[in-house]
Amino acid sequence: MKKDTVDQILSNPKYQELVSKRSKFAWTLSIVILVVYYAFVLVIAFEPALLGAKIGDGVISVGIPVGMGIIVLSFILTGIYVKRANGEFEVLTQDIKNSLK
Repeated sequence: MKKDTVDQILSNPKYQELVSKRSKFAWTLSIVILVVYYAFVLVIAFEPALLGAKIGDGVISVGIPVGMGIIVLSFILTGIYVKRANGEFEVLTQDIKNSLK
């Protein structure tokens, strides 16, 4: 890519908007999953009986569905990011590409 094209992209207000929105959104989702994951680990470390409590008369403890919920939450957050990336972020990217022509 030519230097003038790169400079044109970097100076484009839509590019600045794209970078800002995408970074803020990605960091927000990352912080959410990290807080949930580390809270889970801290509960395991400091209150193992809480997640080790049995559910009913079976052998499954509370920690199993909570851990599965964290995995499902990861997939949901990934889906939310992909939906926004394919929508709003893609529109901004196309606007930037069209401004180069």
